[in-house]
Amino acid sequence: QLQLVESGGGLVQAGGSLRLSCAASGSISSINRMGWYRQAPGKQRELVATIYSGGTTNYADAVKGRFTISRDNAKNTMYLQMDSLQPEDTAVYYCNAYQYPRHDWGQGTQVTVSS
Repeated sequence: QLQLVESGGGLVQAGGSLRLSCAASGSISSINRMGWYRQAPGKQRELVATIYSGGTTNYADAVKGRFTISRDNAKNTMYLQMDSLQPEDTAVYYCNAYQYPRHDWGQGTQVTVSS
């Protein structure tokens, strides 16, 4: 099982930026799909962005143009650059690694955006 540890969350004012990191306990080079999800209070967990081993990325409409997902296989780390943050981005952010048939999850990192 791959252990995933998120970091980089915190409190930021609207319009600010944060960079989340997801460090894996082992190699991610063979992980077909990695992604970031978030869960706001009282809401279901939702997909934010995904990145495939070949580099293809996908974003939720709510973050398109503001967030950028990337991965550094040499460092076994995935990132989420979040710019132009808004209060509605407030949530716990989780990283995910999917390699059929298994999903591995991190413990989450809190992002709070004040207005």
